[in-house]
Amino acid sequence: MAEIPTPYTAGKPNLKESAEDLRARIPGWGADLDPADRPAYPREQPGIETGAHWDFPERQEEKWPRERSVEHAFLTPVFGTSTPPKGASGTIRKYAYKYSEGRAAHWLLLIAADRVDAWEHHLRSFATLRPDNPITETGVLSEFSRHGVGSRFGKKRADLSHQWLDPIIAGAPWALAGLGAVAALRTVRKHRAA
Repeated sequence: MAEIPTPYTAGKPNLKESAEDLRARIPGWGADLDPADRPAYPREQPGIETGAHWDFPERQEEKWPRERSVEHAFLTPVFGTSTPPKGASGTIRKYAYKYSEGRAAHWLLLIAADRVDAWEHHLRSFATLRPDNPITETGVLSEFSRHGVGSRFGKKRADLSHQWLDPIIAGAPWALAGLGAVAALRTVRKHRAA
């Protein structure tokens, strides 16, 4: 049987190199080998069962090609299936997995995909009978009806330093989208009048 990557086995794997070889090759290796330095030591003693009732977990069925970190030999035995990647955000997510999890590009692309996904859902909501309502969904009305403004004065709240950004982050994309829609309507009217 092919060797199974260590994170998915129940038992502790044997070292491929001796502790002395590793210590000679990697400065600082084995600094936590002394049980006195390990808070979890009593649970790591030989003979204490881990509770795992499997040698390798049963693999979950893959219904569509899944993203897999380049650090892993294969897809993890269990994974989420609630939101399959679709649209532009799905394409960005799939592209993010071409980079290592240690690279900023991986995480920045995933954040960008989340933002694109949010806008895809906003746009899709306009095709329904109940489109998104940025006024009620951002909570801006509660600022005036639930003592939102008064709760900021005389308090040592951590969010006071960036509260000026909140309207920009929450409102600016909607304002820009509205201005874009108005500009598009004007262009259509000009072309019809001409």
